[in-house]
Amino acid sequence: MSILEKNDVELLNTEWKKIPLSKRVIKPQNSNNTTRVTKPKWIRVKLPTGKKYTELRSLVDKYNLNTICTSGSCPNMGECWAEGTATFMILGNICTRSCGFCGVKTGRPENVDWEEPEKVAQSIKKMKIKHAVITSVDRDDLKDMGSIIWSETVNAIRRLNPETTLETLIPDFQGNQNIIDRIIRVAPEVISHNLETVRRLTRQVRIQAKYDRSLSVLSYLKEKGVRRTKSGIMLGLGEKENEVYEALDDLRKVNVDIVTLGQYLQPSKKHLPVTSFITPDVFKKYEKYALNLGFKHVESGPLVRSSYKASKHIN
Repeated sequence: MSILEKNDVELLNTEWKKIPLSKRVIKPQNSNNTTRVTKPKWIRVKLPTGKKYTELRSLVDKYNLNTICTSGSCPNMGECWAEGTATFMILGNICTRSCGFCGVKTGRPENVDWEEPEKVAQSIKKMKIKHAVITSVDRDDLKDMGSIIWSETVNAIRRLNPETTLETLIPDFQGNQNIIDRIIRVAPEVISHNLETVRRLTRQVRIQAKYDRSLSVLSYLKEKGVRRTKSGIMLGLGEKENEVYEALDDLRKVNVDIVTLGQYLQPSKKHLPVTSFITPDVFKKYEKYALNLGFKHVESGPLVRSSYKASKHIN
């Protein structure tokens, strides 16, 4: 990495820096309806078990490795780890955005850790991960929005783990194509960016993000020759059935290859409430609709998350 690139990362976006910290994020407004919806039986999660899970859990604890699987208490952790798949979050654990669905902390992020790419690559090697998903917080405070650390991380993983395949679950990078190009150039097998919700609810759920901007990011990835693109949608936030179909239509219009649909679960009382629990039959109906649209892979179910069965999506 050149000194110029390093300075580029550490230079805060001056316009963003002028905004008082209290106004850089918009706290989600919870629903006036305080009635809690009881979780149905199909949401109940089985405790992860198995030899492979036990081995990886021991490594994570021993070396204090950072995975979304553990920090996010993913319901599919045991299944994914048994298949040699894990998800890592880079660029810290404090986000510059304040999405109404997300449990990640919001505020002033810490300084960039220049050793992080090597640490992630070493973690993947220790865990003997066959397929890794890399994601990050939003870093709107950085001029490059974290993209240089992104590319350095992929390069480090490739160097230490040449047999490991990769998915990068990226932010929207404010739609900046020059920044997105940094991810495209390091050529992960899959590049994903989540739409998260339907058009009508985007302002409420994602706050600083824009529905059409996310679609334009996904469209640009395809235009630049990315072989596999992917997106995900959460259900149970108040969307209507026809709006889900519209979102799936929109994703296929920009040639997204893979889509995941899962049940939103409220991280805390401060976050947006669950308005409904979608039944497995409805998830199946959405899956059938999406497959008929031409998606190459569709994961649709109550406990599906963005990286669910991710290793199968590279083909």
